[in-house]
Amino acid sequence: LVRAGPQGPTSHLGRTSCFAHAPASALGDLDRVIEARERERPEGSYTTKLFSEGVRKVAQKVGEEGVETALAAVAEDDAALIGEAADLAYHLLVLLRARGLGLADLENALRDRGG
Repeated sequence: LVRAGPQGPTSHLGRTSCFAHAPASALGDLDRVIEARERERPEGSYTTKLFSEGVRKVAQKVGEEGVETALAAVAEDDAALIGEAADLAYHLLVLLRARGLGLADLENALRDRGG
């Protein structure tokens, strides 16, 4: 018996499944978009701008978004918290990609913790 974790899409369609109604991962989709932005560097893209500013700037954005998320958790409504958490997740995925990592690496680390 082998337990394997995919390192990206497992379907010829570039998704987690060939079946249209299978559950998808919004984080996985976002990670693939970020990966493409890093590779293609389209002009005018905020993600391209972040990559061009380097790891330090992206790490700073993760810190800012982390603080905003924590503040929203104690001082704002659920919609604001979810919005800030989404911003944090996006910037974290950009940071991982800027270091040559991705969502699969994060998922593997969490899986290794047994959680």
